[in-house]
Amino acid sequence: MANTILVVDDQPMFERLIRNLFRDQIEDGRYDFVFALNGIEALDALSKNNKIDMVLSDINMPQMDGLTFLGKVHELRPTLKVIMVSAYGDMANIRRAMNFGAYDFIPKPIEFEDLEATIQKTLKETALLKQAEQAKELADQNQQLQEIDALKSQFFTNISHEFRTPLTVISGMADQILENENKWPKNEGLTIRRNSNILLDLVNQILDLRKLESGTIAPALIQSDIIAYLRYLAEPFIYFAERKDIRLHIQSDTDKLVLDYDPEKLLRIVSNLLSNAIKFTHAGGNIWLQVQHTPSQVSIVVKDSGTGIPAEFLSKIFDRYFQVIPAEPSNRMSVEGTGIGLALVKRLTQLLDWEISVESEEGHGATFKLQLPVRNQAPLTDPVVTTEGPLHVFSTEPSAPLAIQAQEAAGESLPLLLIVEDNPDVTAYLQACLENQYQLLTATDGRAGLEMAFEQVPELIISDVMMPNMDGFELCKALKTDERTSHIPVVLLTAKADDASRLTGLEHGADAYLTKPFNKKELFVKIKNLLHIRQEMQRRYSRPGAEISTETPTFSQEDIFVEKVKQAVLGNIDDEDYGIPEICRTIGMSRSNLHLKIKALTGRSTSHFVRAIRLNEGHKMLQNTDMTISQVAFAVGFNDPAYFSRTYREEFGQNPKSARE
Repeated sequence: MANTILVVDDQPMFERLIRNLFRDQIEDGRYDFVFALNGIEALDALSKNNKIDMVLSDINMPQMDGLTFLGKVHELRPTLKVIMVSAYGDMANIRRAMNFGAYDFIPKPIEFEDLEATIQKTLKETALLKQAEQAKELADQNQQLQEIDALKSQFFTNISHEFRTPLTVISGMADQILENENKWPKNEGLTIRRNSNILLDLVNQILDLRKLESGTIAPALIQSDIIAYLRYLAEPFIYFAERKDIRLHIQSDTDKLVLDYDPEKLLRIVSNLLSNAIKFTHAGGNIWLQVQHTPSQVSIVVKDSGTGIPAEFLSKIFDRYFQVIPAEPSNRMSVEGTGIGLALVKRLTQLLDWEISVESEEGHGATFKLQLPVRNQAPLTDPVVTTEGPLHVFSTEPSAPLAIQAQEAAGESLPLLLIVEDNPDVTAYLQACLENQYQLLTATDGRAGLEMAFEQVPELIISDVMMPNMDGFELCKALKTDERTSHIPVVLLTAKADDASRLTGLEHGADAYLTKPFNKKELFVKIKNLLHIRQEMQRRYSRPGAEISTETPTFSQEDIFVEKVKQAVLGNIDDEDYGIPEICRTIGMSRSNLHLKIKALTGRSTSHFVRAIRLNEGHKMLQNTDMTISQVAFAVGFNDPAYFSRTYREEFGQNPKSARE
């Protein structure tokens, strides 16, 4: 069945262009296009045709413009995806469209590959949304089905988040192998294996939980030394904790304790508890694995100095699919999890007739206590151990990248990009994709990324969303509200594929939002388009004579900054000693930040931009007054009329005398 696409544009030639570009897809029945010349016609088409799957709409149209139409569409069809088409220089309207609920945008002039990829992505999302809507309609018929559907929906959302990051690495590196298999280093193969193990571990946890719920798992008790076995379990975690600058302490009130336990299930329980402790403890923190015993009972305690758990969540911590989101942003880490691990721990302890409890205070760590009876009834034997160890997922954990890692590829003239990502494998993949076209900087969390952005002022930032210290949303907001970095385009990469997360990113000022696993070509197109918009911005601001009106709706923070610099110079236009240090004091910015900001906005150095402002004012005087060239030169801060004439010719391509002819 053909996907029906409504195209709204007031130019008849746009219909011919679309029919031309998609001739093959129309002929083979993949796409069916409906055309309207304005928003009113488009609303009429939507009311008559409920099979329209998506909308491609221009912004500037007669009778009803694209933004008004967008608002009406969501009243009529709340879930319909709308892609806006607009010129590169129309970023203010594009941002407004995104805030009004537009799904994406395509810049003019349109590139067919970009348009085709965006349409395919939108139709795929629409199909998934329709499936979800149908599932919800069925669930609403029965309360029990509704509850089951809600649990499944939450589960699949959580598990998809966990799957997306390793899948990004695996699929991306697999593409790299196919593109150039002869230059594939061994350590990248280890990266694929490690991320495959992560997925395998997730699958095993899901299967184990399902088996426990269906009653197909039974205890397999042995009688052995539990202290020696716990030391064996903890050993690889010590190494993993050290890699994250965390100390894991093992403490026991006895050197040996023989009793009945299930080694495989104890491995699952302790591994989950230690893994969570490491995930939610900041660098420099501590974790304790403690064993205390009485003649009748053993307590195994996992305690950490990490982010802790809010009191209102303690009663739900072992519920299936439940996840803790700390109230304080500083307590949030880069992991979300599936909500399976602790539920699995609880079911295993119930199966074994053990007990588990938790004590915690947000910001002050958590303490999990596992209690089991001292019994000696099972056969005496040693637990089966493997050379792989209990922590195979982290056995080849990569070294964390340096907080600052600049890569200069083929010269300093290449655009400078900053990658902010706490997963070393994703960082390595992005570097492999981009290092031949861009200079690269990397940071491992939002706070480090923000500091680096202030210091280096890159031309574009690619950031993950879920990160420790400061997440991608907070980073984006901080960048866009600071005068030093507000002009930098931000691309957010995230495992969160829902519309709410996308809108959150766009509301915080993100210029593009890609879901993991992302298409490498789509990332390239987004970067290219955003850098092109930046070049258009430079062309606009590089002309000091261009008027910037504060009355227009497109007046931006960058307009304010450029106008502030211009007014600072114009207010001291006849002072030849009024230079960069004085401008810095006037606008309250350091010399280096001023240079980087001016360079980013105009493509000129600060001194050249200031000179251009003076020359432009001199040009006006030559055209509108009877002053001599020497008088004009002195009036705009030049102490040498000959130098004024030479630089005037460089700026305007003519002699000052020609301005009066």
